[in-house]
Amino acid sequence: MPPSSFTLDPGTVFSLAVAFSLMPAAQLLASIVLPKNVPTKYKYLFIWHAYDFLTHFIVEGSYLYHCFFSYVDLPPATTDYPHPASLNPEGIYFLGQKSRRYGALYSSAPMARLWQEYAKADHRWGGADLTVISLEILTVGLAGPCATYIAFLISQIVPKPAGRERAKLQAKMWFLATTLATAELYGGFMTFCPEWLSGNTQLAGDDPVYLWLYLVFFNVLWVFIPAWVLWEAWKEVSGTFERAGQMTDREKGK
Repeated sequence: MPPSSFTLDPGTVFSLAVAFSLMPAAQLLASIVLPKNVPTKYKYLFIWHAYDFLTHFIVEGSYLYHCFFSYVDLPPATTDYPHPASLNPEGIYFLGQKSRRYGALYSSAPMARLWQEYAKADHRWGGADLTVISLEILTVGLAGPCATYIAFLISQIVPKPAGRERAKLQAKMWFLATTLATAELYGGFMTFCPEWLSGNTQLAGDDPVYLWLYLVFFNVLWVFIPAWVLWEAWKEVSGTFERAGQMTDREKGK
């Protein structure tokens, strides 16, 4: 791929506006749903999972849509780009279509423009990369609903007083949050590891905006924040077992 240079045109402004609007939207949702005296940790957990499901449904959901429904017809001899499987001499093509090229690059829709912009930094997201699509099916289909449900559970936990009902909700929330955070870390690794192992052929690291804003900043959130969620979950689990052990010790001392 030839090196790309960052250009601030109207399409770029729209794409960045969409990307940066989701966190304020999550914060606004938190201010509406959560009470004023919400503990700081639960507030941040709610905002993160609200941002998570907004990103998965709105942004990544549009990626999947364009992978399956946006295409151009090509001469039969042209292979689908960019997954290596499509270049197989046996003839393996995305959705079995030899004469079509799929992806956001072949649409003029507003959200397709967002992916056309991001594809300047990671070319795989403009077309129908099979690994990325496979990960995004799980992300949109499972991670998005899971993040939504976690945010809902947090909204139910916060106003409830300490007791068995609150404890049940907390156990469910922390289990799902741990599962989702682990999946987010795994998904990020599987997104970029193929590139690391193949010399980053699809990544545009020459331009500092594409490297540090598009590739690093927009992806590192799904490393550090899931890691923080796992740390908080560890403290909750270890604290619960410690309190249970103390109660057992006191009972034995009677």
